[in-house]
Order: sequence, then structure tokens, then C-alpha cells
Amino acid sequence: MDDAPRVDRDAAPDHYGRLRVRADGLGPARWLTERTEAEGGFGRVAGVSGPGFAAYARLPHPAALDGRPVRWADLGAAYGRPVGPRTRWHELIGTDMDHRSGPDGGLPGVWDEPAAEGPTPPEVARALIPVLARHTATAGSCWFGLWHGYGRWDFGRFPVFSTPGREEVLLSGALEDAVSPVELDEFAELPDLWWPEDRAWCVGGDVDLVSTYVGGSPELIADLLAAPGLEAYPVGPRDLLD
Repeated sequence: MDDAPRVDRDAAPDHYGRLRVRADGLGPARWLTERTEAEGGFGRVAGVSGPGFAAYARLPHPAALDGRPVRWADLGAAYGRPVGPRTRWHELIGTDMDHRSGPDGGLPGVWDEPAAEGPTPPEVARALIPVLARHTATAGSCWFGLWHGYGRWDFGRFPVFSTPGREEVLLSGALEDAVSPVELDEFAELPDLWWPEDRAWCVGGDVDLVSTYVGGSPELIADLLAAPGLEAYPVGPRDLLD
């Protein structure tokens, strides 16, 4: 159940960037709402990126130094800690869960902004989109879920569908428009969920995560792992999120 406190917000627009906010039925999201706990529950990879896929990948959100992205693998090299599929951010930087942002100023010369917490960062999304497009026949017709608890706009006039721990409004548009909300507001969150009409894959993120997760075919996941513009690791559907 979503129990985020409500604050005064502007009425949500009919279009979130170039994505249309849907008020005419939630049928395209039914496959996500009818999952069982075994298929992907709260806090698990398949709970955030869709159940039933043959393979999954994790894309850690980069940290930054002077505004430039820094991969987790480079952070691991600086700290002398190996980075793998299940490495957690606080473990990587040597803090506990209650101090995930790390020390003020980060690690001089290595990072000064922690890994971005929330749905897929725009720079990661831009590198992800062309890979996803190669693995669907319906890149021009996609569906998206946006958590209605983000604080900028009031989506109360739109219906919502439930995912583990969240309630999402449904949006539609082309895959290439997934980053377009930043045209509405440079700080606008991208959708938490993305999937094409043919359901060849599903991208999942969350307000509390520092990683994006993708479920799809083994071929897609192999493509993500090899993509030069992305940092990705293979994970399982029941692995814990970070």
C-alpha cells in the first residue's frame, strides 16, 4: 500500500513529456498486477522488472565526479572492492544502510555525488533505448508506469495499477520518448516501468533504488552486458534489489 504523505501539487498534465497519461483503462498493465508472490514479490528483481522472463540484468546508476558519470566498477577499483551482480551501494563505499549517501564530498578525485536514487537516470536511459529497440517488434508502441507519489504533480484524476509496494499511473508512447519527461521539467522522474506492446522485455526502477533492472530474453541481456555505454550485470528473478 502506498502511504506517501500528500502535499499541495499542481494538477498533472495529460502528457508527461511526449508520453500520454492514460485515463481510459488499465488492461495493458494487467499482466503485471496479476503476478503471484513466487513470480516476483516486493524487494525482488522480478517484482520490479516483471515476472516470467528468461533472463534479467541489473544496471547500477552511476555516481558522479564534477558532473561526469562514474561507473561502479571504477569505484570498486578505487576502494579495492570487487563489484558484482549483487554488490550493494553502501557496501561498495564502506558505509551502512542508514548512511547510503556516504561521506560529505564522497571520495576526493573519485566521486562527489552518490549513485542516483530513483527511476532510471536520463543518461542511462539514453544508452539503454537503442539496445531495447533491437529486441522488440513494437518499439513505436510502448507502455509505461509512473509512481503517482512523486511530488511534482497530482495524478489523482487518473486511475492507477498496483505493483509490489507501489501504485502507478499508466502512460503510452514510443520507446524513444521514454526520456521526454525532462522536456517538461529537467528534474522530472522518468517512468519507473517500461514495456513494449509485444512484452518482449520490461524495464523496472523505483524511487528507493540506485539500480535499474531489465527482464527479457537471454539475447537481450547478453546485448546489455556487452553494450559499451552501459554498466550491467546478470541477476536472477529472486535476487534482492538495491
